[in-house]
Amino acid sequence: MSEQYVLGLHEVDETRVAIVGGKGAHLGALSRIDGLRVPAGFCVTTEAFRRILAEAPSIDDRLDQLSRLNPDDREAIGTLSAEIRRTIEGTPLPGEVAAAITRALAELGEEAAYAVRSSATAEDLPTASFAGQQDTYLNVMGPAAILRHVSRCWASLFTERAVTYRQRNGIDHRAVHMAVVVQKMVFPQAAGVLFTADPVTSNRKVASVEASFGLGEALVSGLVNADAYKVRDGEIVDRAVATKRLAIHALPAGGTTEQEIDPERQDQPALTDAQVVRLVQLGRRIEAHFGHPQDIEWCLVDDGFQIVQSRPITTLFPIPETDDGENHVYLSVGHQQMMTDAMKPLGLSMWQLTALAPMRDAGGRLFVDATRQLASPASRARLLELAGRSDPLTRDALETVIDRGDFIPSLLDQPPAGPHRRRRARPDRDRSGHRHRPDRTQRGVHRHLAARHRDEIRACAVRLPPGRLRGAQAAPA
Repeated sequence: MSEQYVLGLHEVDETRVAIVGGKGAHLGALSRIDGLRVPAGFCVTTEAFRRILAEAPSIDDRLDQLSRLNPDDREAIGTLSAEIRRTIEGTPLPGEVAAAITRALAELGEEAAYAVRSSATAEDLPTASFAGQQDTYLNVMGPAAILRHVSRCWASLFTERAVTYRQRNGIDHRAVHMAVVVQKMVFPQAAGVLFTADPVTSNRKVASVEASFGLGEALVSGLVNADAYKVRDGEIVDRAVATKRLAIHALPAGGTTEQEIDPERQDQPALTDAQVVRLVQLGRRIEAHFGHPQDIEWCLVDDGFQIVQSRPITTLFPIPETDDGENHVYLSVGHQQMMTDAMKPLGLSMWQLTALAPMRDAGGRLFVDATRQLASPASRARLLELAGRSDPLTRDALETVIDRGDFIPSLLDQPPAGPHRRRRARPDRDRSGHRHRPDRTQRGVHRHLAARHRDEIRACAVRLPPGRLRGAQAAPA
């Protein structure tokens, strides 16, 4: 295979996003995970896309015009982006690019059916998924058709939806390039998506599975309702089997078609319970490899799962990092102060330096860990009372966590051994009676801030006329 225009999936990983785009890089990484099945294929690299842009007429001028448009001007964006797509699709593939693709097809089998899928460099990223922004074509057969659909994938970088998404997110059109993934087609009995974190509740320990018959396009396009499962700790905790009337299947001569499902099967689950649990186990391995909760597309073929895509879930609110593997309950400091907006880094640092209790930051906000207080019946009631005063919804959320029973282990207060009664701890002492001393760094920060404020007041006294300080001259030294 040509190192410049075509790379096999086994040759790439997540470090090659600039060469094969987000989808291609993730598929290459998936193919390296032991025990995971990924359909064989290759990537047409971004070098081929750059070559096309260089040879396509008037592209630079049109990109300049596009960058100046308002994201809300849908009519102008639609007209100009359509012109760019027609130009790209109408530009013949350079001979070297076409030859590299046909050689790769010959190695995999020219008679096979393929999925031709867009893979942009600004795609499947931890901060922006771009899900559904570019095109995918299924069951494409023959070298000529595959070359034509590669061009169509390149052109899909400039759909109206993709252009508007980039402009709203401040992404330069020239900074994004398109690779194309060409994979052998799989013909599944069932397909769907797996979220390794619940996208509704953001619970990282609950996986969500959606499944339907046939190709997954029926589900992701919203054509059908899907079976839905929630899985926690290897057990299905919730299930809803949908009535599935339609499925998308591949045609023998290429392309796909909608088919009505046999009425006797419409209310049957697309997966068995054992298959759902096994799929989630595969998802946890994928999540562990990438280090982030994943949105995974899968196919069931002959009772085995094949993974056709995995991307980070970008809609989850970040949580404070911890390495103890335990459950934690965090309370928002800002919401207690009616400060719901994100804070600047300097503000976060100042709060953390001067606060009397440890604070964790996530998503530009500060949190305190209330897990231990909730675990102790002695302090739980007081915490619920205080939370209810500042925000009744916070108290409701805490009570919901407590009612689960399995999230926070109870730390019942046990009397000490022997006849001695436990001394009541003073506010400034721990249970053993030892006096708490503020951290030296914290005391130093307090002294520094107090001294700086006194210096500022003295400076004002020098600059301002007498009588204007309203008692500031009498500030303590």
